[in-house]
Amino acid sequence: MRSLLVTGAVIVALATPAHADPGSLDPLLQAAAERVATADQVAAAKWGTGQPIDDPAREQQVLDAVARKSAELGLDPAAAKRVFRDQIEANKVVQHALHDYWAANPDEQPTERPDLGEVRPVIDRLNNEILLELRDTRQLREHPSCNGRLAGSFNRTRAELDHLHTTGLARAIPSLCS
Repeated sequence: MRSLLVTGAVIVALATPAHADPGSLDPLLQAAAERVATADQVAAAKWGTGQPIDDPAREQQVLDAVARKSAELGLDPAAAKRVFRDQIEANKVVQHALHDYWAANPDEQPTERPDLGEVRPVIDRLNNEILLELRDTRQLREHPSCNGRLAGSFNRTRAELDHLHTTGLARAIPSLCS
């Protein structure tokens, strides 16, 4: 597994800490953090185009795909959709913050516009990873110790993130524990 360091619009994969145990939620949080980090590229792709950050049609496509795939994996589609609604909202938190920052700091605006057609398959791959982690951590997430385990995994994962992406990750995880 991996952890992330976000530098500009580049996501650098690092080795998972040795203390991550098989009974942890670390891999799930790592995948969620990587998904949050994609917001940099999505924000840059939309910057200056007039394209809104909120994209209800794309969000519905993601949620419909999640519902289908979660059913195939034996997960509750409604619960999976709640998790992914949080993932989507987390991504938008980062996008809005970056757009606000770039508007206030023109010299920091992106100089290249990533192609959303190249970013979306990365997000789709991460969605699948998150769904597999949801399946593999079902017992942990349903256990009374979930919130404590989640807090520990969050603290380990956020050590690799800046403040903005830590805020995004915090928004991405409320529905992980049953």
